[in-house]
Amino acid sequence: MDLGECTKIHDLALRADYEIASKEKDLFFELDAVDHLESFIADCDRRTELAKKRLAETQEEISAEVAAKAEKVHELNEEIGKLLAKAEHLGAEGNVDEAQKVLQEVEKVRTKKKDAEEEYRNSMPASSFQQQKLRVCEVCSAYLGLHDNDRRLADHFGGKLHLGFIQIREKLDQLKKTVVEKQEKRNQERLKRREEREKEEKTKKMTRSRSREQKRSRSRDRRRKRSSSTSREKRRSHSRSRERRRRHRSRSRSRSRGHRHSHEQSSRHKSSRDRERSSRDRSRERDRKEGVNGRADSRRADDRDMGDL
Repeated sequence: MDLGECTKIHDLALRADYEIASKEKDLFFELDAVDHLESFIADCDRRTELAKKRLAETQEEISAEVAAKAEKVHELNEEIGKLLAKAEHLGAEGNVDEAQKVLQEVEKVRTKKKDAEEEYRNSMPASSFQQQKLRVCEVCSAYLGLHDNDRRLADHFGGKLHLGFIQIREKLDQLKKTVVEKQEKRNQERLKRREEREKEEKTKKMTRSRSREQKRSRSRDRRRKRSSSTSREKRRSHSRSRERRRRHRSRSRSRSRGHRHSHEQSSRHKSSRDRERSSRDRSRERDRKEGVNGRADSRRADDRDMGDL
């Protein structure tokens, strides 16, 4: 097929570099190759369907039995053409013995073809049999005749167009399998990474829950210790309060006893002092009276002396 000049770079060194790099990392250039080859196959299949429709419109319709016999002749022709192309390929490579074996198989298939053509000829009129019955090749969409000779069949099935489409279809199937395997592998890796992340998250959650539980337990222990220390302090404060109250009561009792004793002593002392003070007052009063009387007597005596004078 004349597709024009390829715009890609065809370099064996780049191909080797790609094959080496693809072993280390999936670059997924196979997807581009699949799309590129599928465009060829889709175009070929479209031409095949159009050719079939054209043949159905132009050729005479035959019965299903005759069509089955004609299809058998076509299949034998295809088999002969493939065997002849294989024999030529083996002969070109120097495998003469293998090529001779293939040619022997060709003779056997030719005998089967003669029998099939005889059955086909007997099932339809001679005028119709002489007409060229065409068939569309399912591989490359080329036309094949029912009465094509071996050389024509060999040229077709050994030609570059037919073999090229065979290679494209085989390569496309291989690439599709490769892409599916890589996608499955990538999905498994994603699933594995997801499981690892989930496992790590679960481990982190368990670790956080353990740490929270440890914090809670430590806080409970601290609260318990604080409560126990608080209760001890309360007991101690209660005991100290009781001791202070007891001491206060004892001091109060002793103070009250001392106060009564001192009051009694002070009252006794006060009464004695009062008695002493009253006695002193009385003695002073007596002395004052005696002094007054003495002065009066001395004054009267002086007056008598003055009178006598």
